[in-house]
This record gives sequence, structure tokens and C-alpha cells, in this order.
Amino acid sequence: MRPRPPVKGRGIFTGTGLIVTALAATAAALLFPLWSYADRPDAAGATVLSDRTVTTPYGPLSAQDRDFVTKVRLAGLWELPAGELAETRGSTQAVRDAGHHLVNGHTTLDAHDRTVASQLGIPLPNQPNDQQRQWLATLRAAKGQEFDRQFADILRLAHGRVFSLVAQVRAGTQNSLVRDLADDANATVLDHIKVLEATGYVDFSALARDLATPPSAVPTPPVVDPGSAVPVEPSPS
Repeated sequence: MRPRPPVKGRGIFTGTGLIVTALAATAAALLFPLWSYADRPDAAGATVLSDRTVTTPYGPLSAQDRDFVTKVRLAGLWELPAGELAETRGSTQAVRDAGHHLVNGHTTLDAHDRTVASQLGIPLPNQPNDQQRQWLATLRAAKGQEFDRQFADILRLAHGRVFSLVAQVRAGTQNSLVRDLADDANATVLDHIKVLEATGYVDFSALARDLATPPSAVPTPPVVDPGSAVPVEPSPS
């Protein structure tokens, strides 16, 4: 009997064809995950991002936003009592006026800050940090023109440092509540900078040097539930 010629198109179903097909399928299965994830962001990076930024009804809330709300609270906790000291101990009207601006400005700004913290669920400190306590202790120990000079220099340095932070937050925040708070803080801080400079006691050379030196890290004081604390004058260190 004459052998039948092979049927065209059936080669893939032969033993050799099946082996080649299986190898190709295996290679494709191994390479597919590399293709499918090549353009995706790193999973670990996405987790870190979600841990640092949370969604709120007012827009994304970043770690920088939360830190800003906390620092506005800290500023009020020591600058308000510092302003009260200036109102009573200042030896010139300009120093007493600067103290009055600090009291009024931080009373209003602190109330705004606590409202924002309550709406965003951010816990707040209820006492100044160690550096701020030291500054208050320095002011309480000073008298006469020495108080005037210390008050102007210390408060002008503190406001100069926070001024750049306010601008950075205002430029980059995506949260509408934080944006409004930054606007309020910007106006308040600028007003205080002007009245402190108007005292005539600010040493601008020392100020430039101190602003160029990064401040040392200071532990964050204990926190309380948003809105549960009001600014109080801390006891002397």
C-alpha cells in the first residue's frame, strides 16, 4: 500500500509541534508579569504615599499639612504669653504695641487652627516644646531694655523661621482648610514681623546668621483631642 502524504496544516499537532507550543506558552507566562508591571509605580512607594497622605472632604491631607497645623498651635502656645509679657514689661510703647499685636493675632489664629484641626481630625499639643519653654524662661528673667532686646530678637527669629514654612505650605497644599489657615497665618506672621522690627531692637546681622543655621530638632509635646485645649501660659521651666 502506498503511504499517504501528510495533511497540510496539521504539523502543530504532531509531537514536536506540541513540545514547541508548550515551551512558547511557558516563556510567555514567565515574561507577562514583567511586561504588565514594567510601567506601574513601585508598590512599596504607593503604600508609603497612602500612609502619609489621606483623603478628606476638603482635599488630600499630607504629612506637611498636618505638621503645619501642629506648628501653628505650638506658636500660639508660647507667643501669646510672650506678647502678654511685652504688654506689661516693655519699656517702650513700640514694644508694648508689638506685644499687643502678638496677643490679638495668636488668639484669633489659634482659634482658627483648632477649628481646622477638629475638622481634619488632627491631634494638637497642649504645651510649648522645650525650646519655646526656654525662650519664655529667658523673657521672664529679663527686665528693662534687656527684656525689650530679648523679646524683639527671639520673636523675630521665630517668626522668620515660620514665615518660610507658611509660604511653602500655601504653595503646595491641596487641602482647602489648610490653604485658608495658611492665608491667615501668613497675614498674622507678616504683621508680627513688621511690629517687631518697628521696636528698633532687632539685630539684623545676628538674625541673618541664626536664620542660616538649621534649628535643632525639638521633641513634640504631648497632644490632646482637637479643640479640647485653649492657650494657657505654661509654668516656668
